[in-house]
Amino acid sequence: MNEASPGRLVLSEALGVLPPEWPHSLLPKLRSRRIKAREKVVVVDDDPTGAQTVHDVSILTRWSTTSLRSELADDSPAFFLLSNSRSLPLAEARALNKDIGLELAEASRTLERRLVVISRSDSTLRGHFPGEMEALEEGLGGGFDAWFLIPFFREGHRYTIGDIHYAAEDGWLVPVGGTDYAKDATFGYSSSNLKSWVEEKTEGRVRAEDVTSISLEEIRLGGPSRVAELVLGLRRGSVCVVNAASLRDLEVFTLGVSEAEAKGRRYLYRTAASFVQVRIGQGRSHLLTRRELKLSGSEGGLVVVGSHVPKSTAQLESLLKDDTKVAAVEVDAETLLDENGRADEISRVVRLTEARLSRGEDVVVFTSRKVLIGGLPDASLTVAQKISDGVAAVVHGISRRPRYVLTKGGVTSADIATKALGVRRAFVLGQIAEGVPVWRLGPESRFPGLAYLIFPGNVGGLDALTEVVEALGLKTGTKGSS
Repeated sequence: MNEASPGRLVLSEALGVLPPEWPHSLLPKLRSRRIKAREKVVVVDDDPTGAQTVHDVSILTRWSTTSLRSELADDSPAFFLLSNSRSLPLAEARALNKDIGLELAEASRTLERRLVVISRSDSTLRGHFPGEMEALEEGLGGGFDAWFLIPFFREGHRYTIGDIHYAAEDGWLVPVGGTDYAKDATFGYSSSNLKSWVEEKTEGRVRAEDVTSISLEEIRLGGPSRVAELVLGLRRGSVCVVNAASLRDLEVFTLGVSEAEAKGRRYLYRTAASFVQVRIGQGRSHLLTRRELKLSGSEGGLVVVGSHVPKSTAQLESLLKDDTKVAAVEVDAETLLDENGRADEISRVVRLTEARLSRGEDVVVFTSRKVLIGGLPDASLTVAQKISDGVAAVVHGISRRPRYVLTKGGVTSADIATKALGVRRAFVLGQIAEGVPVWRLGPESRFPGLAYLIFPGNVGGLDALTEVVEALGLKTGTKGSS
């Protein structure tokens, strides 16, 4: 591949020259079709942030064929399976996705429902593609007509225009291949053109010229009928990029693809979070208030920051710049990697955190900001996982029930939910801020009914974390750092 690197665009100008959006909402039709077809959407989520656009659905962190059959049979439009596979080496991620496919196939065997499976991953293209998709398809028994690649994410300001995927930053559309996300130690890439990105990630097994796409012109001018025509004409086994610059674009695409599915076609989806919302026909919900979270008790709230993407670090610094907001407890990440000092560091952080929670102080526990990586992609995953395990051990060691728990970073959030809090099934209430989902923890967890807020690493502006923490009712008064 020798494609020229695309330049950045002025956001308002790039959106302004596009054809006008489809003139009316298609969500009522999408809901009606889903109900009529007895369609169930299953979202295999590679980290716990994927429910950031939906509400009133369940999330399973552990499951069996029996529990899957129960979720498939109820009347809710969708449920999530948290694979957390972005934290795993490729071989383990593939094995897990194949097992999920096998279990879903078995659980749905006797149910007369149309099963729609979405592999939800990062809107900035970090994740195990195509390995997870290949394994999931194999487990589900194969026979899919095509894969759709849909990384558009409204809340994160990610757009796909002219097959180029962009991240909006300060009024500019920046091709993702030129962002810090593309420099990820494990999932890095160079291509912003999604057709070329597929070729890059498949190591040439799928050539860019063999990847098809559905343009914004076809979506906005041709509507659902044109999308259906294009989808029905796809070569079997192909990969198709879906351009989108708004939720309405996804509505048009989804209605068109549902017409093809009604004719017997089967598709597998690799998407960001926005597509899930549209696929199940949910409109945008109001942001949750503190009252709706039912926060109670005199203990402080617990904020845990593990994500090291630049946006997370900037948001953390904003939160900490005024020491009346939170009591800050830093975890030495290098010590967590040292077997001789690991246990003592965990104990130190637990003692400090519990003492401050018991005084009604809101506490932010955060890992030191130096990014520690291994020499190879899998080695970097191992380092990140060991640090995350240490942070989860801190939360597991805290015996007092916080008023809430807010976690920042996908691996951190998953490990705290499963390893520290014992969550097997949770319920998504909605969002506390755009792209920030809130779970209500189940009765099997250490703190039943607790509000668990998952703040993705790459969502929100500089003060977004501070605004959420303040909205949860932090008390004032000088609090020190340790």
